[in-house]
Order: sequence, then C-alpha cells, then structure tokens
Amino acid sequence: MVGSFITFFIRDFKKSYLQFFLGLSGGVMIYVSFVELLPPSIKALGALKANIAFFGGIILVMLLDFLIPHEYIAERIKPSTHDKKLMAAGIFTALGIGIHNFPEGLAVFMSALVNIKLGVALAIAIALHNIPEGIAVAMPIFYATKSKKKAFWYSFLSGFAEPAGAVIAILLLMPFLSPAVISFTLAFVAGIMVFISFDELLPLSCQSDGYHISILGVITGMAIMATSLILM
Repeated sequence: MVGSFITFFIRDFKKSYLQFFLGLSGGVMIYVSFVELLPPSIKALGALKANIAFFGGIILVMLLDFLIPHEYIAERIKPSTHDKKLMAAGIFTALGIGIHNFPEGLAVFMSALVNIKLGVALAIAIALHNIPEGIAVAMPIFYATKSKKKAFWYSFLSGFAEPAGAVIAILLLMPFLSPAVISFTLAFVAGIMVFISFDELLPLSCQSDGYHISILGVITGMAIMATSLILM
C-alpha cells in the first residue's frame, strides 16, 4: 500500500534507494534463514528431514513462480500509450504479487510464533521489499486509469494477501502444532525466504549499474540481524 503512494507524491525516485533497501531486505531474510531458522530445525529433526522441508519450501514458491510469473518492477512501471494493456498488466501484477505474498505471511507468522522479536524483524524486512511491489501494481493502473484511488486500492488488495496467508496458517496449522511440526515449518519457511531473496530481491536490486549499493544493502541487512540477535 505504501508503494502506491508514489502516485500521490513522487514523480521520480532514485534507484539507488530502491537498490539499497531491496538488498537490505534480502540480507535480513537470507541471514535469518541460515542462522536462525534452519539450524534449530536440523538439530530437532535431523539433517535429512530438515533439508527436505527446506527444499520443499523452495519448490513451492518456485512452482508458484512458474504458474504465475512474478514480473519484475522495471517492466511494469514504464508508461505506455495503450491503456487497456496497462490496465491488464496492473491487474495481473496485483494477482501475481498477491499469490506470492501468501507464503510470506506464513513465514512471518511462524517466525513470530517461535520468537516475537524475530517475527518483528522479518515483518519489517518483508514490508520493505513489498513497497516496490506496491509501485509495480500502482503505476500501470495509474497510467491506464489516471485514478490515484484505483492505483491505491489495487495495491492494497495485493498486499492484503500477506495477512491472509497468516490467517490461513493459523486455521490450518494451529490444531496440529507440536515441536516437530514447528521445526519442520521453520525449515520450510527458510526455503521460502531464500528463494524469494535469490529469485526476486537480489536480481532486482542489481539491475542498474550501481550494484555495489545493493551488496552494501545485503551486508547491512545481515549485520543488523546479527547485532539484533546478539543483543537479544
């Protein structure tokens, strides 16, 4: 939803800011996956079961990506004279982002269930990378309809899939939660976040020439998470 505000206030934005925050989000999610989520799962379940869950998470999001491709932002914010195509692009982008947001809601829910501070950190990281996704939805809708309200509401609906994913997780998983199920789910969530980071965040953040800004964001995100975990 915040990403859609660009249609209200911003006519042009610096790509370097976008690169840094996408890299930062990726750094946080990668670090958390390999340091906080996967090791406890391996300890509780053993390497085989934990890795099955980890790669299961990767395969799930990969299948979603193949079935409904997640178009990159740069391809969606270029204005065109063909309003109908732009409107269709915005709608399908909103649909694709909405579907991809379901597992992210699951990731935040399960992380917060185990450690509320970890859940907050992940929520912030995922929220940061969802801002440009809001831009991806809002810009073609805005150019097609000239309506800032429509751009806003389409972005809102695509983002609403995230808490919906958490609600579904509550309804489906809560009755069956046990230490083994939690450990399996954490490894599964780690796979989801690693795929999202390597498939979406990092390639997108490195699209422009100043890719060193993206790398700085990745390292900063990892350092922030390491510091916060030490202070915990």
